[in-house]
Amino acid sequence: MAKAGLPSDFLWGFATASYQIEGAPEEDGRGPSIWDIHCRKPGKIADGSSGDVACDSYHRTAEDIELLKSTGAMAYRFSLSWSRIIPLGGRNDPVNQKGLDFYVKLADDLIANGIVPLVTLFHWDLPEELDKRYGGLLNKEEFVADYTHYSRIVFEAFGNRIKHWITFNEPWCSSILGYSTGLFAPGHTSDRSKNPIGDSSREPWIVGHNLLLAHGSAVKVYREEFKERDGGEIGITLNGDWVEPYDPNSKDDIEACERKLEFSISWFADPVYKGDYPDSMKKQLGDRLPAWAPEEIALVKDSNDFYGQNHYCANYIKNKPDPPPEDFLGGLESLYEDINGNKIGPDTQSPWLKPSPPGLRKLMKWISDRYGRPKIYVTENGTSILGENDKSWDEILEDDFRVEYFRGYVGAMAEAVAQDGVDCRGYMAWSLMDNFEWAEGYETRFGVTFVDYEGGQKRYPKKSAKELKGIFDQYSKSVTL
Repeated sequence: MAKAGLPSDFLWGFATASYQIEGAPEEDGRGPSIWDIHCRKPGKIADGSSGDVACDSYHRTAEDIELLKSTGAMAYRFSLSWSRIIPLGGRNDPVNQKGLDFYVKLADDLIANGIVPLVTLFHWDLPEELDKRYGGLLNKEEFVADYTHYSRIVFEAFGNRIKHWITFNEPWCSSILGYSTGLFAPGHTSDRSKNPIGDSSREPWIVGHNLLLAHGSAVKVYREEFKERDGGEIGITLNGDWVEPYDPNSKDDIEACERKLEFSISWFADPVYKGDYPDSMKKQLGDRLPAWAPEEIALVKDSNDFYGQNHYCANYIKNKPDPPPEDFLGGLESLYEDINGNKIGPDTQSPWLKPSPPGLRKLMKWISDRYGRPKIYVTENGTSILGENDKSWDEILEDDFRVEYFRGYVGAMAEAVAQDGVDCRGYMAWSLMDNFEWAEGYETRFGVTFVDYEGGQKRYPKKSAKELKGIFDQYSKSVTL
């Protein structure tokens, strides 16, 4: 048996998201999203910036496709701006044909160049009007109905061009960072020094529930109305980091590791694959965790054709008894050093990201074992580099740290496939180019392509852009799933 390998039809490529790259926030009829509004609030973005210009990809899709071709990429995952397609967002609001046409043409151009499009319906940028109109993600009936309508409009417009649909990107981030810590739009939190609005002990769990229902509803529409016609597949993308116990001899820390995975991954994956929330969450959260009505379970259970996995790093986990009401981790601390002072991984520009490639293999096996060996696509994986913005031009383009990150993580994924029997079919590196990194603004770069924000958004491929194909070539066609 091969020690590491990937199937012959394995898809690899790059990922981006609409608000992070497009710019053109008011062009051709686009309406504002909650991120447009969030960025205007003082102190919310590290460098006071926004996605108003970003990579200017709305005007540079041809350049972006040439970039993809130059790397040898087989696929490109991009997201749609809901407010570019339905500027006010609602099911009774006008559809903006220019917005739809932009994305359909992007898909056509990718296909014409031999690149497979993967489309994310929602990557955090809710139309602002829906937040103002009825509280956005907090309103179960209205949000689910509007998202379902938006999904149907998109499925109809794209026809059979798209074979891989993602309903939501990282609902954990929308729920926790948007409605608990207040770090992300719309910035709700119990911390009144940050926002007068929010209840960190309840709102994130309501939002998570509503996102799951919207996912299930969109999947039902796709399967009943479009799947036979278009022949595609649809799933949700979940983020999750690997975990190791702070004290490997502590039973409490070992148990806390499992809870961490359940509070971050199983919160969404258990309902999709098993039809209920994990017991650990129900025990800690009580009635703050919404109960499942029978018709809701019927909608959400078995609603994944594939599991979308976003993964970046690992953490040490230490048990923490008696968590406060606003706790969202599961009664534990997430740390970067263990009891003996061992670091989980090297520092990057992102305080939360410490690479540890073996963690990807371990997490893929954990997901595969818990959920009955689902088909998996790694829909994001990548790294920032400590101080990259301050490096010399040559050092920026010679991004060996990122190359080694990809080498380690792709290798770990190939081991999971060949040795652990994980059914992984694709990998999208984050990201095709440097872009607007949410609350970190432009201080953090994740791209395999340098974007010169001071020089007209010109793109310069880094070493990692050229190396990834060779990394995949060494593993391709060596296992059969």
